[in-house]
Amino acid sequence: MSKIKLRKKILKIRKKKYFEINPTVNLIKNICNKINFSKKNIVGGYFPINYEFDCLQILKYFYSKGYIISLPIIKKNSQMDFYKWEIDDPLTVSSLGIPQPIKFKKVYPDILFVPIVAFDKHRNRIGYGGGFYDRYIKKITKIKKFLTIGLAFSHQKVNKIQTENFDMKLDLIFTEKFIQK
Repeated sequence: MSKIKLRKKILKIRKKKYFEINPTVNLIKNICNKINFSKKNIVGGYFPINYEFDCLQILKYFYSKGYIISLPIIKKNSQMDFYKWEIDDPLTVSSLGIPQPIKFKKVYPDILFVPIVAFDKHRNRIGYGGGFYDRYIKKITKIKKFLTIGLAFSHQKVNKIQTENFDMKLDLIFTEKFIQK
């Protein structure tokens, strides 16, 4: 199935099932138990849109434990960078309609939570088709080592995603039911 058809199909299913699932508490426990965090870690997340897994609850948890939290800002040429964000800081809405930080202190996450439209058993993912996360992961890989964690609902898993040269595989994918390693 093409990425376009797969994206459309999974987005429809995700919207339908979104309010049936509340996995945040269990997911936070799973993440904490499976990953060796230290307070020096910078955690990058995303502001959820279109019935995405709510990463904000996870970011709030880590913020309450003293971690540095960051959100992306979309830039020209389909690029993005992550900027420090504190939970009470105001946000502005990007040209794509996504809330993003107003303050501009660029950081490079040690742990990056990535939104997912669909994923497979090999930790390949598709997003909305803009390639923002693929470009960012490739760019930051040249700067430092970091961990990429996809957040999705179990019903977003598909048999196989057709990958292209620019697609970046994730290190882990957490769902409300299982962890894809």
